[in-house]
Amino acid sequence: QVQLVESGGGLVQAGGSLRLSCAASGRTFSSYAMGWFRQAPGKEREFVADIKSSGGNTYYADSVKGRFTISRDNAKNTVYLQMNSLKPEDTAVYSCAARLTGNKVGVTRSRYYAYWGQGTQVTVSS
Repeated sequence: QVQLVESGGGLVQAGGSLRLSCAASGRTFSSYAMGWFRQAPGKEREFVADIKSSGGNTYYADSVKGRFTISRDNAKNTVYLQMNSLKPEDTAVYSCAARLTGNKVGVTRSRYYAYWGQGTQVTVSS
């Protein structure tokens, strides 16, 4: 089992940056592909980005491509989401998630992710 804890959310002005972190418990973190999702008030949860278990290969939603970067440090059991050029429409609760299909990227459906963090709020003011 994997426990995930996000941090790094907050309030930022449009055009600003934030870096989210997701710390994982357990010795098998490097076996899991990791994803970031977000959910805005009144909207369905949406995929943001994912990264394969060994790092390297990544995949992004079109809405964040070129602005967000997902990365991981398996020695620290942590996955990151660097968010630049933030827009008010990026406002949401951001959650990280883990899945065992570690060698694939572009897995955008939340039902394929077995473990989830509690989420961290990101608010972008205009």
